Amino acid sequence: MNAVSGQAMAGMTRLEELKQSTRSAHQSVDDMVMAMEPFDSRDNYLRFLRLQHIFHGRMKSLYAAADLNDAIPGLAERSRYDAVCADMTDLGYDADEDWSRMPINADGAERVGWLYVCEGSSLGAAFLLKAADKIGLHAQFGARHLAGHVEGRGKYWREFAEQVNGLALDAKDEQAVRDGAVNAFAFFRGLAAPQPSV
Repeated sequence: MNAVSGQAMAGMTRLEELKQSTRSAHQSVDDMVMAMEPFDSRDNYLRFLRLQHIFHGRMKSLYAAADLNDAIPGLAERSRYDAVCADMTDLGYDADEDWSRMPINADGAERVGWLYVCEGSSLGAAFLLKAADKIGLHAQFGARHLAGHVEGRGKYWREFAEQVNGLALDAKDEQAVRDGAVNAFAFFRGLAAPQPSV
């Protein structure tokens, strides 16, 4: 991967095409989250927060990867794991990293698809943050990880989109990005599934 202009596909940017090709996977995660009714009570919210804690914990290694930071400058600072941990602490729960699920098994361009899902969730969190107010949570307490960037969600997302759309990827890499996004949505859905007893 190189940080030079990539070619648009079928008149769309890379991320526009990715959004379209993963629409059903994305919707399935949205439906799962809404079914949890995370803002009906703090108990429900904690269930949602624990999923976020695991997911962002698994994503840490991608945000820290040197080659990805070379291709997407400033990537490491985008991780919301610390904010999720602060939310856990706010609510009186252990914020130590949860290793109950396997690490993310992704490499190469596939990791860009995972990052797309994680960064996109921040863009779509504005209405979640507003809903959190119903249970007394906000950007300074309990719902820090849902807060937008100080420069604005839209601007922050556009910067990321421009960087990813500008990556030079071959056809194999493009498919790997799509696979990564689908796998990321599936991973998050799987977090809500009961774990088998050992």
